[in-house]
This record gives sequence, C-alpha cells and structure tokens, in this order.
Amino acid sequence: MRLAMIGLGRMGAGIGRRLMEHGHEVVAFDQSTEAVEAMAKDGATPANSLEDVVAKMAAPRIFWVMLPAGEPTEATVEALMAAAEPGDIIIDGGNSFYKDDIRRAKVAAERQLHYVDVGTSGGVWGLSRGFCMMIGGEKDAVELLDPIFEALAPGIGTIPRTPERVDREDCDPRAEKGYIHCGPAGAGHFVKMVHNGIEYGLMQAYAEGFDVLRSKASERLPEDERFHLHLTDIAEVWRRGSVISSWLLDLSASALAKDHALDSFSGKVADSGEGRWTIDAAMEEAVPAYVLSAALFARYRSRVENTFGDKLLSAMRFGFGGHVEMPQ
Repeated sequence: MRLAMIGLGRMGAGIGRRLMEHGHEVVAFDQSTEAVEAMAKDGATPANSLEDVVAKMAAPRIFWVMLPAGEPTEATVEALMAAAEPGDIIIDGGNSFYKDDIRRAKVAAERQLHYVDVGTSGGVWGLSRGFCMMIGGEKDAVELLDPIFEALAPGIGTIPRTPERVDREDCDPRAEKGYIHCGPAGAGHFVKMVHNGIEYGLMQAYAEGFDVLRSKASERLPEDERFHLHLTDIAEVWRRGSVISSWLLDLSASALAKDHALDSFSGKVADSGEGRWTIDAAMEEAVPAYVLSAALFARYRSRVENTFGDKLLSAMRFGFGGHVEMPQ
C-alpha cells in the first residue's frame, strides 16, 4: 500500500521505515528537510509541502499524521481535510486527546472522509520490535488499513499464547499480533491514554522501590541496619523469573548498569498529557484512581525537589522514548 507519513520524529520515522521494510510505499514529509532527505535515502518519496504530499498520492489517499498533540496535529489535520477528496483516510497516530478525535471524525464524515485514531506504543524501539497499536474508527476503514497495521505490529513472535483465549470466538485474533480495533473514533486514543496512565503508575512503583533500596544505606539508620545494596545486580536478578519483571525493569537495569548513581539525570520528570487526561476520565466516570493520581502528582513534585527515584523515572522515559528531561 502507499501512504503519506507526515511527521518524521522518533516515532514517525520508525513507522515509515518499518512500513518500507515490509514492502509498503511511503511519501515522507516533515518541516525538517534533513528528516525528509534521510527518509528518501531509505527509499521514501520526498515531499516538500502538504500540497506536494496530496499531489503525489493516488485516491483513495492515506495520510498518517505523527505529530505532537495539540496545535501541530490540529492544524495539519484541518489542512488535510481541506485538501483531501471523498474516500481519503486521515490517520492520527500521535497522542491526541480522544475527544478531539470524536470532533474531527464528525467533520471528516461531513466531507465524506474517513478518520482513524491510532494509539501507538513502542517508542524508539518500534522499528525493530514492532509497534503496539490501539485503533479507533469506522470498521470498513480500519479493515482497509489492516495490511499497514499488520506490518507495523510485532506479530505473535515468541510470547507464549494465553491458553484461555486461544479458542474463544469473541476475542480479536489481531490482539495476539499486537494491534486491535477498539471501537469508534476516539476509542483508540482513549485506550492508549489509559495505557499511559498505567505506565505512570508502574514507573513510579519501580522508582520508589529502588529509592527505598538505595536509602537503606542512610546514616539516619542504626549502623547494623544499614545495607549497601548493589542496585544494578538487584535490577538484573529481578529481570529473571521475578513476578515484577517487565520491559520497564529491563530499561531500569540497563540505565543502572551504565551509571549506578544515575548522575546523568536530574530527576525533573515531565508528563506528556495522557496521565492528566486519564485522571480527568476517572473523575468523569467516578472511578477511584489512587495510584495513577499519585504517580502524576509525583511528577509535579519532581520539578521542585528531586530524589533518586525521580532520576530512575527520567532514565526509563529516556530508555523507551528518547524523552529528554525538562529544561533546567
């Protein structure tokens, strides 16, 4: 299939390259000419404007927008809706607020366009590992795009299948490959939003736990109760057979092995919006969300005073997404 990739940052470039590796054609556009040139060297068709993107696509056109949530995405989607023709598909694969998707989908439908929201997880590792995708939109449009999603997804791979779901007819077989159609417009980004809220909580648990381990050497404790624990070894042993093993723990182990004290991180931890939106949704639904709320507020606190745990949070964010810390 042929599609346009608009936005060639860490995720957009990885998505475009993975698609080309699987035989799809990509028209590449970004405000950075260097990013476009780099994609062109790997086989993409370069475009120098949104108008040029449209001109180099054949109906029905597929536009994948991979830009920061908010005004960059909003302006680009509006411009594409104005230039697109009936039957064209606009995909927002960033981290947009799901209510914005619902609004945009209504506008798209009025213009006989299709709007699909794709919550995309995988970070800078997605090119090699594959991307986990949570998709919202019309069933027909999502099914048309299935070859693209299957190429991007990790596939079943070596992960053991869940025995209880293998023969169940009510389960989507695509979930085992790493992508699902969650529901109508907005559903994909809603599921991804909650995914990121959970991510905050998991990361905070690791951060606080390792902070407790490190602080066991504190001079405030009786001398015979002080332990100088080797955090790198603890992270490594927990990766192997422990019930708390995970990719986040893998990233923590890697960061600690490189720098036991994490001195390269200040611990000023940013939040990209989804954590806040998850708490907003919990309040709208009257659902208690103690851990997720505390994890979000801990990030706010980290910008005032930092702990070792905050440094580990920064290290994990850098590990999976290449996120740099907040400006000093």
